[in-house]
Amino acid sequence: MTNFNYQYEHLETVTDFVRWGGTLFQKAGLAFGHGTDNAFDDARVLVFHALKLPWDVPENYCLSRLTQTEKSEVTELFRHRIESRKPTPYLTGEAVFAGLSFYVSEATLVPRSPIAELIAQQFRPWVEPEAVTDILDLCTGSGCIGIASLQACPNAQVDLADISKDALAVAQRNIERYDLQGVVRAVESDLFSALSGKQYDLIVSNPPYVDAIEMAALPEEFHQEPRLGLEAGDDGLDLVRRILAQAAAHLKADGTLIVEVGVSQYYLERAYPEVPFYWFEFEHGGEGVFALQKSELETFQSIFDERQQASLSEATQSSTQSPT
Repeated sequence: MTNFNYQYEHLETVTDFVRWGGTLFQKAGLAFGHGTDNAFDDARVLVFHALKLPWDVPENYCLSRLTQTEKSEVTELFRHRIESRKPTPYLTGEAVFAGLSFYVSEATLVPRSPIAELIAQQFRPWVEPEAVTDILDLCTGSGCIGIASLQACPNAQVDLADISKDALAVAQRNIERYDLQGVVRAVESDLFSALSGKQYDLIVSNPPYVDAIEMAALPEEFHQEPRLGLEAGDDGLDLVRRILAQAAAHLKADGTLIVEVGVSQYYLERAYPEVPFYWFEFEHGGEGVFALQKSELETFQSIFDERQQASLSEATQSSTQSPT
Protein backbone atom coordinates (compact mmCIF):
# COMPACT_ATOMS: atom_id res chain seq x y z
CA MET A 1 0.00 0.00 0.00
CA THR A 2 1.16 3.51 -0.79
CA ASN A 3 2.40 5.44 2.21
CA PHE A 4 0.35 8.59 2.69
CA ASN A 5 1.36 11.81 4.36
CA TYR A 6 -1.32 12.52 6.95
CA GLN A 7 0.21 15.81 8.06
CA TYR A 8 -2.53 18.43 8.28
CA GLU A 9 -0.90 21.41 9.99
CA HIS A 10 -1.32 23.64 6.94
CA LEU A 11 -5.05 22.87 6.68
CA GLU A 12 -7.61 25.02 8.49
CA THR A 13 -11.17 25.01 7.14
CA VAL A 14 -13.89 22.46 6.47
CA THR A 15 -13.33 22.98 2.76
CA ASP A 16 -9.58 22.36 3.19
CA PHE A 17 -10.21 18.97 4.78
CA VAL A 18 -12.84 17.89 2.27
CA ARG A 19 -10.47 18.74 -0.60
CA TRP A 20 -7.56 17.00 1.10
CA GLY A 21 -9.59 13.90 1.91
CA GLY A 22 -10.85 13.64 -1.65
CA THR A 23 -7.31 13.87 -2.97
CA LEU A 24 -6.10 11.20 -0.55
CA PHE A 25 -8.96 8.89 -1.54
CA GLN A 26 -8.23 9.32 -5.24
CA LYS A 27 -4.54 8.54 -4.71
CA ALA A 28 -5.50 5.47 -2.68
CA GLY A 29 -7.70 4.17 -5.48
CA LEU A 30 -10.71 3.73 -3.23
CA ALA A 31 -14.01 2.48 -4.66
CA PHE A 32 -17.32 4.19 -4.06
CA GLY A 33 -20.98 3.30 -4.43
CA HIS A 34 -22.16 3.17 -0.81
CA GLY A 35 -24.09 6.41 -0.74
CA THR A 36 -21.54 8.45 -2.70
CA ASP A 37 -20.05 8.04 -6.16
CA ASN A 38 -16.84 10.06 -5.89
CA ALA A 39 -13.89 10.73 -3.59
CA PHE A 40 -14.81 14.27 -2.58
CA ASP A 41 -18.39 13.50 -1.56
CA ASP A 42 -17.07 10.53 0.41
CA ALA A 43 -14.59 12.79 2.20
CA ARG A 44 -17.33 15.34 2.86
CA VAL A 45 -19.48 12.70 4.58
CA LEU A 46 -16.62 11.83 6.94
CA VAL A 47 -15.73 15.46 7.66
CA PHE A 48 -19.35 16.41 8.36
CA HIS A 49 -19.79 13.32 10.54
CA ALA A 50 -16.75 14.15 12.64
CA LEU A 51 -17.88 17.77 13.04
CA LYS A 52 -21.55 16.80 13.58
CA LEU A 53 -22.63 19.11 10.78
CA PRO A 54 -25.94 18.60 8.93
CA TRP A 55 -25.64 17.87 5.21
CA ASP A 56 -27.53 21.06 4.31
CA VAL A 57 -25.33 23.37 6.36
CA PRO A 58 -25.04 26.93 4.93
CA GLU A 59 -22.10 27.24 2.54
CA ASN A 60 -20.29 29.81 4.70
CA TYR A 61 -19.90 27.16 7.42
CA CYS A 62 -17.44 25.40 5.15
CA LEU A 63 -15.04 28.31 5.76
CA SER A 64 -15.05 27.60 9.50
CA ARG A 65 -11.74 26.56 11.05
CA LEU A 66 -11.31 23.25 12.79
CA THR A 67 -9.91 22.88 16.27
CA GLN A 68 -6.84 20.73 16.80
CA THR A 69 -9.00 17.94 18.22
CA GLU A 70 -11.35 18.08 15.23
CA LYS A 71 -8.41 17.95 12.82
CA SER A 72 -7.14 14.81 14.53
CA GLU A 73 -10.57 13.15 14.47
CA VAL A 74 -11.09 13.86 10.77
CA THR A 75 -7.61 12.66 9.88
CA GLU A 76 -8.12 9.42 11.79
CA LEU A 77 -11.32 8.77 9.86
CA PHE A 78 -9.47 9.35 6.58
CA ARG A 79 -6.73 6.96 7.67
CA HIS A 80 -9.24 4.29 8.66
CA ARG A 81 -11.14 4.65 5.37
CA ILE A 82 -7.95 4.21 3.33
CA GLU A 83 -6.28 1.45 5.32
CA SER A 84 -9.38 -0.66 6.03
CA ARG A 85 -11.24 0.00 2.74
CA LYS A 86 -14.44 -0.13 4.77
CA PRO A 87 -17.37 1.71 3.16
CA THR A 88 -17.88 5.11 4.72
CA PRO A 89 -21.31 4.26 6.25
CA TYR A 90 -19.64 1.55 8.34
CA LEU A 91 -17.35 4.21 9.78
CA THR A 92 -20.18 6.63 10.53
CA GLY A 93 -22.79 4.01 11.47
CA GLU A 94 -25.32 5.79 9.30
CA ALA A 95 -26.71 5.73 5.76
CA VAL A 96 -29.42 7.72 4.02
CA PHE A 97 -32.08 5.90 2.02
CA ALA A 98 -35.24 7.37 0.50
CA GLY A 99 -34.60 10.58 2.42
CA LEU A 100 -34.39 8.83 5.81
CA SER A 101 -31.35 8.15 7.97
CA PHE A 102 -30.73 4.55 9.03
CA TYR A 103 -28.37 2.92 11.46
CA VAL A 104 -26.09 0.43 9.67
CA SER A 105 -23.38 -1.98 10.73
CA GLU A 106 -21.20 -4.60 9.07
CA ALA A 107 -24.02 -7.10 9.70
CA THR A 108 -26.00 -5.57 6.82
CA LEU A 109 -25.48 -4.25 3.33
CA VAL A 110 -25.24 -0.48 3.02
CA PRO A 111 -28.63 0.80 1.76
CA ARG A 112 -28.44 1.90 -1.89
CA SER A 113 -31.29 0.25 -3.79
CA PRO A 114 -32.99 2.08 -6.68
CA ILE A 115 -36.24 0.91 -5.09
CA ALA A 116 -36.02 4.27 -3.28
CA GLU A 117 -37.36 5.84 -6.50
CA LEU A 118 -40.37 3.52 -6.46
CA ILE A 119 -41.09 4.54 -2.87
CA ALA A 120 -41.00 8.19 -3.92
CA GLN A 121 -43.57 7.30 -6.60
CA GLN A 122 -45.70 5.48 -3.98
CA PHE A 123 -45.28 2.27 -6.00
CA ARG A 124 -47.89 3.56 -8.45
CA PRO A 125 -49.55 2.14 -10.52
CA TRP A 126 -48.82 -1.23 -8.96
CA VAL A 127 -50.73 -0.49 -5.77
CA GLU A 128 -53.24 2.01 -4.44
CA PRO A 129 -51.05 3.48 -1.68
CA GLU A 130 -53.84 4.36 0.76
CA ALA A 131 -55.38 0.89 0.41
CA VAL A 132 -52.19 -1.04 1.23
CA THR A 133 -52.44 -2.58 4.69
CA ASP A 134 -49.69 -5.22 4.63
CA ILE A 135 -46.13 -4.97 3.25
CA LEU A 136 -43.32 -7.52 3.41
CA ASP A 137 -39.70 -6.43 3.04
CA LEU A 138 -38.04 -9.76 2.25
CA CYS A 139 -34.28 -10.11 2.91
CA THR A 140 -34.61 -6.82 4.76
CA GLY A 141 -31.08 -6.26 6.10
CA SER A 142 -31.21 -2.90 7.88
CA GLY A 143 -34.97 -2.63 7.35
CA CYS A 144 -34.58 0.46 5.18
CA ILE A 145 -36.92 -0.55 2.33
CA GLY A 146 -39.77 -1.65 4.56
CA ILE A 147 -39.55 1.31 6.91
CA ALA A 148 -39.18 3.83 4.09
CA SER A 149 -42.17 2.27 2.32
CA LEU A 150 -44.39 3.73 5.05
CA GLN A 151 -43.79 7.09 3.40
CA ALA A 152 -45.62 5.70 0.36
CA CYS A 153 -48.22 3.57 2.14
CA PRO A 154 -48.96 5.22 5.49
CA ASN A 155 -51.76 2.81 6.48
CA ALA A 156 -49.63 -0.33 6.22
CA GLN A 157 -48.27 -2.78 8.73
CA VAL A 158 -44.79 -3.92 7.72
CA ASP A 159 -42.91 -7.18 8.26
CA LEU A 160 -39.12 -7.09 7.93
CA ALA A 161 -37.92 -10.64 7.25
CA ASP A 162 -34.33 -11.88 7.18
CA ILE A 163 -32.46 -15.08 7.93
CA SER A 164 -29.69 -13.21 9.77
CA LYS A 165 -30.19 -12.53 13.48
CA ASP A 166 -27.46 -9.89 13.37
CA ALA A 167 -29.18 -8.07 10.50
CA LEU A 168 -32.51 -8.19 12.34
CA ALA A 169 -30.87 -6.59 15.38
CA VAL A 170 -29.93 -3.68 13.12
CA ALA A 171 -33.46 -3.56 11.68
CA GLN A 172 -34.89 -3.52 15.20
CA ARG A 173 -32.77 -0.52 16.08
CA ASN A 174 -34.18 1.28 13.07
CA ILE A 175 -37.73 0.34 14.07
CA GLU A 176 -37.07 1.90 17.46
CA ARG A 177 -35.31 4.89 15.90
CA TYR A 178 -38.58 5.87 14.22
CA ASP A 179 -40.79 4.67 17.09
CA LEU A 180 -42.55 2.15 14.85
CA GLN A 181 -43.10 -0.65 17.36
CA GLY A 182 -46.56 -2.03 16.71
CA VAL A 183 -46.43 -0.91 13.08
CA VAL A 184 -43.25 -2.66 11.92
CA ARG A 185 -41.93 -6.00 13.17
CA ALA A 186 -38.67 -7.86 12.52
CA VAL A 187 -39.11 -11.56 11.73
CA GLU A 188 -36.38 -14.19 11.57
CA SER A 189 -37.27 -16.17 8.47
CA ASP A 190 -35.57 -18.09 5.66
CA LEU A 191 -37.52 -16.29 2.95
CA PHE A 192 -41.20 -17.17 3.62
CA SER A 193 -40.60 -20.06 6.03
CA ALA A 194 -41.77 -18.23 9.18
CA LEU A 195 -44.61 -16.36 7.44
CA SER A 196 -47.01 -19.24 6.89
CA GLY A 197 -50.57 -18.06 6.31
CA LYS A 198 -49.65 -14.37 6.02
CA GLN A 199 -50.55 -12.53 2.81
CA TYR A 200 -49.50 -9.08 1.68
CA ASP A 201 -50.61 -6.36 -0.70
CA LEU A 202 -46.98 -5.73 -1.59
CA ILE A 203 -43.83 -7.83 -1.27
CA VAL A 204 -40.61 -5.90 -1.91
CA SER A 205 -37.25 -7.64 -1.91
CA ASN A 206 -33.62 -6.79 -2.48
CA PRO A 207 -32.24 -10.31 -2.02
CA PRO A 208 -28.70 -11.53 -2.60
CA TYR A 209 -28.22 -11.61 -6.38
CA VAL A 210 -24.50 -11.31 -7.14
CA ASP A 211 -23.32 -14.04 -9.50
CA ALA A 212 -19.98 -15.83 -9.13
CA ILE A 213 -18.14 -13.82 -11.81
CA GLU A 214 -19.29 -10.46 -10.49
CA MET A 215 -18.56 -11.50 -6.90
CA ALA A 216 -14.95 -12.23 -7.76
CA ALA A 217 -14.59 -8.86 -9.50
CA LEU A 218 -16.07 -6.67 -6.76
CA PRO A 219 -13.77 -3.97 -5.29
CA GLU A 220 -12.51 -4.49 -1.75
CA GLU A 221 -15.12 -2.12 -0.28
CA PHE A 222 -17.91 -4.45 -1.37
CA HIS A 223 -16.15 -7.48 0.09
CA GLN A 224 -16.39 -5.73 3.48
CA GLU A 225 -20.15 -6.29 3.32
CA PRO A 226 -21.64 -9.62 4.49
CA ARG A 227 -21.36 -12.29 1.81
CA LEU A 228 -24.74 -13.60 2.97
CA GLY A 229 -26.30 -10.43 1.61
CA LEU A 230 -24.52 -10.54 -1.75
CA GLU A 231 -23.67 -13.89 -3.31
CA ALA A 232 -26.36 -16.11 -4.79
CA GLY A 233 -24.77 -18.86 -6.84
CA ASP A 234 -23.30 -19.07 -10.32
CA ASP A 235 -26.00 -16.96 -11.95
CA GLY A 236 -27.10 -14.90 -8.94
CA LEU A 237 -30.59 -16.43 -8.93
CA ASP A 238 -30.45 -18.98 -6.09
CA LEU A 239 -32.84 -16.99 -3.89
CA VAL A 240 -34.79 -15.33 -6.69
CA ARG A 241 -35.94 -18.74 -8.00
CA ARG A 242 -37.26 -19.60 -4.56
CA ILE A 243 -39.02 -16.25 -4.25
CA LEU A 244 -40.74 -16.69 -7.60
CA ALA A 245 -41.84 -20.22 -6.66
CA GLN A 246 -43.28 -19.19 -3.29
CA ALA A 247 -44.44 -15.57 -3.54
CA ALA A 248 -47.92 -16.12 -4.98
CA ALA A 249 -49.06 -17.94 -1.85
CA HIS A 250 -48.14 -14.89 0.21
CA LEU A 251 -49.83 -12.23 -1.93
CA LYS A 252 -53.41 -11.03 -1.69
CA ALA A 253 -55.61 -11.27 -4.80
CA ASP A 254 -54.36 -8.00 -6.31
CA GLY A 255 -50.92 -8.18 -4.73
CA THR A 256 -47.65 -7.26 -6.37
CA LEU A 257 -44.11 -8.63 -6.07
CA ILE A 258 -41.19 -6.23 -6.67
CA VAL A 259 -37.66 -7.68 -6.67
CA GLU A 260 -34.22 -6.26 -7.38
CA VAL A 261 -31.85 -8.59 -9.26
CA GLY A 262 -29.33 -6.08 -10.63
CA VAL A 263 -27.11 -7.34 -13.41
CA SER A 264 -28.58 -10.83 -12.94
CA GLN A 265 -31.50 -9.54 -15.02
CA TYR A 266 -29.78 -11.16 -18.01
CA TYR A 267 -29.79 -14.60 -16.40
CA LEU A 268 -33.36 -14.20 -15.16
CA GLU A 269 -34.72 -13.32 -18.61
CA ARG A 270 -32.80 -16.23 -20.10
CA ALA A 271 -34.13 -18.65 -17.45
CA TYR A 272 -37.75 -17.51 -17.79
CA PRO A 273 -38.27 -16.19 -21.34
CA GLU A 274 -42.02 -16.88 -21.11
CA VAL A 275 -42.58 -14.61 -18.10
CA PRO A 276 -43.71 -10.99 -18.70
CA PHE A 277 -41.41 -9.30 -16.20
CA TYR A 278 -41.97 -5.56 -16.02
CA TRP A 279 -38.55 -3.88 -15.76
CA PHE A 280 -38.41 -0.44 -14.19
CA GLU A 281 -36.39 2.42 -15.61
CA PHE A 282 -34.75 4.73 -13.08
CA GLU A 283 -34.01 8.40 -13.41
CA HIS A 284 -31.28 8.40 -10.77
CA GLY A 285 -29.43 5.23 -11.73
CA GLY A 286 -29.90 1.56 -11.04
CA GLU A 287 -31.16 -1.42 -12.97
CA GLY A 288 -32.61 -4.89 -12.73
CA VAL A 289 -35.79 -4.33 -10.69
CA PHE A 290 -38.91 -6.17 -11.86
CA ALA A 291 -42.57 -6.32 -10.91
CA LEU A 292 -45.05 -9.18 -11.26
CA GLN A 293 -48.63 -9.39 -10.08
CA LYS A 294 -50.05 -12.35 -8.20
CA SER A 295 -52.08 -13.40 -11.26
CA GLU A 296 -48.91 -13.53 -13.37
CA LEU A 297 -47.07 -15.51 -10.72
CA GLU A 298 -49.92 -18.03 -10.62
CA THR A 299 -50.04 -18.29 -14.40
CA PHE A 300 -46.38 -19.28 -14.54
CA GLN A 301 -46.29 -21.19 -11.23
CA SER A 302 -45.55 -24.54 -12.89
CA ILE A 303 -42.55 -23.03 -14.70
CA PHE A 304 -41.20 -21.49 -11.50
CA ASP A 305 -41.63 -24.78 -9.63
CA GLU A 306 -39.98 -26.77 -12.41
CA ARG A 307 -36.97 -24.47 -12.68
CA GLN A 308 -36.60 -24.35 -8.91
CA GLN A 309 -36.56 -28.15 -8.70
CA ALA A 310 -34.04 -28.33 -11.55
CA SER A 311 -31.81 -25.84 -9.78
CA LEU A 312 -31.99 -27.80 -6.53
CA SER A 313 -31.16 -31.03 -8.37
CA GLU A 314 -28.13 -29.44 -10.00
CA ALA A 315 -26.93 -28.10 -6.65
CA THR A 316 -27.36 -31.52 -5.03
CA GLN A 317 -25.45 -33.28 -7.81
CA SER A 318 -22.67 -30.72 -7.64
CA SER A 319 -22.30 -31.09 -3.87
CA THR A 320 -22.13 -34.89 -4.05
CA GLN A 321 -19.55 -35.10 -6.85
CA SER A 322 -16.11 -36.06 -5.64
CA PRO A 323 -13.19 -33.89 -6.70
CA THR A 324 -10.95 -35.44 -9.34
